[in-house]
Amino acid sequence: MDAYEAKVAADKQCTVERTTQVIGGKWTTLILRDLLGGTKRFGELRSNLVGISPKTLSERLRSLEANEVVKRTVYPEVPPRVDYRLTEKGEALRTVIEAMAVWGEEYT
Repeated sequence: MDAYEAKVAADKQCTVERTTQVIGGKWTTLILRDLLGGTKRFGELRSNLVGISPKTLSERLRSLEANEVVKRTVYPEVPPRVDYRLTEKGEALRTVIEAMAVWGEEYT
């Protein structure tokens, strides 16, 4: 393999690996599962995800936002209201999350 072929191979990192880099973190798929049901506020997500710390939830939401999977909206109110929803890119993960749910029901 010459240098060009090696670069092309490196640029074509495994698509499954790239996907798990976005959604593979602990709690991330559960956050996505909840957001598939519609827009949620931070407190709603935290209540639904028993055991998640506020710090971890914030980190995961920031990561999903950075990857353009989640949209964060801040409303200019007192106290401030913030909600989270899936972007089009996030909605595209619906089939992945639903397939995981089917697999889990069938095999665990």
